[in-house]
Amino acid sequence: MSSKSNGIVIKSTGSWYIVRLENGEIVESRIGGKFRLEGKKITNPVAVGDEVIVEETKGEYIIRDILPRRNYVARQSPRKKHDLHLLASNVDQAILVVTILDPDLKPGFIDRFLLMTEPRDIPAIIVFNKSDLYGEEELETYAALEYIYNKIGYETLLVSAANHHNLDTLREKLKDKVSLISGQSGVGKSSLLNVLSKGLEIKTQEISDYSGKGQHTTTFAEMHPLDFGGYIIDTPGIKTLSFNNMEVMDVAHNFKEFFRESEDCKFANCTHRNEPGCAVKKAIENYTISELRYQNYLQILDEIEDQNYWERLDM
Repeated sequence: MSSKSNGIVIKSTGSWYIVRLENGEIVESRIGGKFRLEGKKITNPVAVGDEVIVEETKGEYIIRDILPRRNYVARQSPRKKHDLHLLASNVDQAILVVTILDPDLKPGFIDRFLLMTEPRDIPAIIVFNKSDLYGEEELETYAALEYIYNKIGYETLLVSAANHHNLDTLREKLKDKVSLISGQSGVGKSSLLNVLSKGLEIKTQEISDYSGKGQHTTTFAEMHPLDFGGYIIDTPGIKTLSFNNMEVMDVAHNFKEFFRESEDCKFANCTHRNEPGCAVKKAIENYTISELRYQNYLQILDEIEDQNYWERLDM
């Protein structure tokens, strides 16, 4: 005899999936059958946050079906450049943890992360950690970035895991929601989670003195309950983000302020580079669109086109 139950995937280990059933029981499951994502190639067919149907037979649990996803966050696979890797699904918001100091901020990474959440209309909050280390110069940098991202509709928050600055505000934003949390290695994401909610005990690791870079501490995505209500989906630290899975116009449409201005561009397929009558370029000249965001945008386009060029040569 077999029986079926609904559940939510709370951890992925690559080959096995930990599922919380409707009755609260936690079971190890494997995949039965092949699952696809809108016809795209994916490296992991089941994501943390997925609502699934699990069949139990003689003490073994098999994921038989994935219920329709409300949304998902996916990145280009680090190993297979034309495949996608699912980070999480069915989330209410995404939290990007960055820091201006220790390690130094890479502003382009913020825009690359937002390029993963924007296509699915997932609200994003940019959390600047380690504020206890910031001097006048770093606070000025934060104020400038706060202005840029608030203006186009993204929330920012200055916090410190070390002295608990603004953690109550962050808890309010996380309360009773399912939140994906991500960031580059070394930004203090794990330390931040451990002081936000009791009982998480997520492993932390210091930044390497030799390289100045963080070490990966989270190996697999995992959903954790928060003691004040809600869930956080912790994801492995990200070194880089590339977008060979996107076309140039995909990028143009998902820089939200560019897309709004593009209604006034002379050409419908304007890439906002050298075309005449470009409303986005005009907005940059008038300081209504950030030059920093624009330079990050151009770099992503160059990477995509360079990759396409070399692939055509290999054909």
